[in-house]
Amino acid sequence: MSRCIVIISDMTKNPYINALAALAYIAAIITALFYGPIVDNKLDNTILLPVLMLSLFVFSAAAMAYVFLYNPLLFILEGKKKEGITLFLSTLGAFGAIVAALLTIALVLSRV
Repeated sequence: MSRCIVIISDMTKNPYINALAALAYIAAIITALFYGPIVDNKLDNTILLPVLMLSLFVFSAAAMAYVFLYNPLLFILEGKKKEGITLFLSTLGAFGAIVAALLTIALVLSRV
């Protein structure tokens, strides 16, 4: 069991894997919302749909905080401020670069 925890801990210290994990999570949520069952119009006038959307937002914020902030904060708390800031900025930069590349590809393909 402890070996599995070490692998997960080591895995999230790689900014590219962190960025890809964030992108995979976002893609999974968007795919589920896009291709999932169409919500019946009867839910529009109930409190259920706003509660579900707000719950998804809170869960997503927590998941992204884990992906982007967990290990950088551990580094900072261990006194390794430079490593923590570097990991956070590297992860953020890798995520931004991947998103920019995907947007560029989408724009190029939309003009074809």
